[in-house]
Amino acid sequence: MLDPGHNGGNAAHPKEINKLVDIYNGKKPCNTTGTATNDDYSEHAFTWDVANRLAKILKAKGAKVILTRHSDTGVGPCVDERARIGNRANADAVLAIHGDGAPAKGHGFHIIEPAKIKGGHNDSILAPSRRLGKDLRDAFHEGTGIPYSTYLGKDGIDVRSDLGGLNVSTRPAVFIEAGNMRNAGDAAKMKSAQGRQQMAEALANGFVKFLG
Repeated sequence: MLDPGHNGGNAAHPKEINKLVDIYNGKKPCNTTGTATNDDYSEHAFTWDVANRLAKILKAKGAKVILTRHSDTGVGPCVDERARIGNRANADAVLAIHGDGAPAKGHGFHIIEPAKIKGGHNDSILAPSRRLGKDLRDAFHEGTGIPYSTYLGKDGIDVRSDLGGLNVSTRPAVFIEAGNMRNAGDAAKMKSAQGRQQMAEALANGFVKFLG
């Protein structure tokens, strides 16, 4: 399952996206508008494009692929529902695709893996999610040449317990922050169709390794 972060209609529907949903260890807003480059190339458009490029490659390799949203003009789904779409599909691997909005001096990509949450809800996915994260990190780094994040995580990996898409998942799941959209160098790659295709091809290689 591929989860292209945010959605193009979120900004026009603050009531819907600001409602709180349960993520097992707290509550979070249903969704957010996401970030953008300094010249307004939006995160939701970036994630939608990369997800569709990646889905096309994976389908050509024989994978069954589902997306959490079907356009870039809608609202949501909420972060907990995004995870449940993968749960209901019994997905073998889940990737949420994002672009970061960090201070402009930071650059590079990182993978976010789930942390253990109270109650043991996600214990069964911790080890396979770590393997998925490593396979995608290695493939993305090799395939794009984008360095590991200089501002978050260690060796391109961060671990978090505050993301509903990870906490609610019962399937192996990770996020990728494919670059910092506020950094000029990262933004140039993310705005480039060639750069996005390169990212999709690299992520496909990571899935092939994990699923193989």
